[in-house]
Amino acid sequence: MKHWSLDALFTSFDAPEYEAAHQRLASLVDAALAWEKKEEALALKIAEGLNLTREFRSLSVRVGGFINLTLATDTQNERALREMQRIQTLSAKLSPFRTAFENTVAEADLSTLKSNEALTPFTFYLEETQKQAKYLLSSAEEQLLAELSPTGGSAWSRLHSVLTSTLMVPYEAGEKSLPEIRNMAYSKDASVRKKAYEAEIAAYEKIEEPVAASLNAIKGQVNTLAKKRGYASPVAQAAEYSRMEEKTLEALLSAMQAHFPKFRAYLKRKAKLLGHDKALPWYDLFAPMGESSTTFSDSEAIDYIEKQFASFSEELSGHARKAYTDNWIDFPPKKGKRGGAFCSNLHPIGASRILMNFEGTFSNVITLAHELGHAYHGEQIFKEDMLNASYTMPVAETASTLCETIVKRAAIEDAADQEKIFLLEQSIMGSTQVIVDIFSRYTFEKNVFEERQKGPLPVSRLKALMEEAQAIAYGEAIDPDVRHPYMWVNKPHYYSPGLSFYNFPYAFGLLFAKGIYAEYQKQGAPFVDQINTLLQKTGQMSVEAVAKLIDIDVQDEAFWHASLDVIEAEIDQFLELTA
Repeated sequence: MKHWSLDALFTSFDAPEYEAAHQRLASLVDAALAWEKKEEALALKIAEGLNLTREFRSLSVRVGGFINLTLATDTQNERALREMQRIQTLSAKLSPFRTAFENTVAEADLSTLKSNEALTPFTFYLEETQKQAKYLLSSAEEQLLAELSPTGGSAWSRLHSVLTSTLMVPYEAGEKSLPEIRNMAYSKDASVRKKAYEAEIAAYEKIEEPVAASLNAIKGQVNTLAKKRGYASPVAQAAEYSRMEEKTLEALLSAMQAHFPKFRAYLKRKAKLLGHDKALPWYDLFAPMGESSTTFSDSEAIDYIEKQFASFSEELSGHARKAYTDNWIDFPPKKGKRGGAFCSNLHPIGASRILMNFEGTFSNVITLAHELGHAYHGEQIFKEDMLNASYTMPVAETASTLCETIVKRAAIEDAADQEKIFLLEQSIMGSTQVIVDIFSRYTFEKNVFEERQKGPLPVSRLKALMEEAQAIAYGEAIDPDVRHPYMWVNKPHYYSPGLSFYNFPYAFGLLFAKGIYAEYQKQGAPFVDQINTLLQKTGQMSVEAVAKLIDIDVQDEAFWHASLDVIEAEIDQFLELTA
């Protein structure tokens, strides 16, 4: 299977271009620190600040991207770890400039600057900067926080990544990596699924204490800083970061809960089909239903996705082919490679990189389509200046989930008999994860934040909170004796000190994308340009404003119910086919 190439960033840490980039970053820091002392017209000073910000961001994305992507496939790479410390230290030195710039913008009358040609393209960026400035601490405090970050929350996050990526799980006569063990949850063999689940749970006991320490440290830090900065709660902070009103989040979560009974009906039918008398044990949550002997090589997966994407647009299908031929994708799992999948949009080079742990299953193909959707979003956002290209978590899942939908729907329509059941159930399984399981993750994280205010949570309490959250979301459909008490260990999204509640955006993205796809089905090819425009503008609008570009009101619960009804129709079809 193919590996990605990072040569478009740098060929190595020893390349002259890499060292030159570091030297330029250092000179930009010096120029930025001198910026505050300049005496000049306000518009000119802000324009210079924007230029310094843009160039530093572009270079740091290249350098940081090279480091992070190297570590993604080799989490213990000693040189990359040293370089990570180096770039973090350099970036921390820029903190006084960031604070000074944001304070300068905060105090400016932006209405008097809009006529300035150099500033006009960045009106939204400046308005957001002004809005966020109220949450800033003093310059000295922001500087201290930046300097402490590498040895604070970021270090705890790094510990979690190392522990989970290097954990070897005893299995039968040998060992397997954690991603390999988790992929076995999709095995056709019931005994394999059960043994893999039991091995996974047992293996977590080896790292539960240091991982719990990581989670407690990160959530404690977020609680402290959220309060210090003036946010009502970490949830309020996450909504603010998402450019989303809490009313929108409340409408989304309320609609999700209202449809849980239908998802539970699906899970109980699955339990019955798998021979369980009552509820479904966790280890069979991802058991394939129906029959499909199809497996995919990496090239076959791209061929399949490209064909389905072509039904939407030639631009989308060509994008999938380019990602493969230009070596954007790292396919195979291996020891030391982080688990899961992600896409990194690299604006300075106008390209993306996609990490997979690909083992040839249809589920892997869907994951690949999802990540290619993120890269397609990148293709649209690259048309904007880098300062106008920072989109938020909820809309970040729009293109990815739209691409999933395209592939799933086409595959289901083309299939017959047992293969149709297989593909339909794969789609419902994915939706169940994004609606039901995401709700459990949101509930767990919210409860952890609340209890963490009183002190660190022991492993036993973290496990109990996870099972309680799963009980709320899955209800009677999951066997209470066979849940997954360690899901907090496995999910890396809990371990970002700067990005809390990376769970509800997936639900937003799924349902928002289904609403968009439904409109595409009505309007056809002409609507593709509107979708591309929506994706392109996500860095310059609130979630609510982006939705209004295509006449969607995301604060109206009826919209979310309509999207969930589409999933319910799939469940009804599955129930009918398996009656």
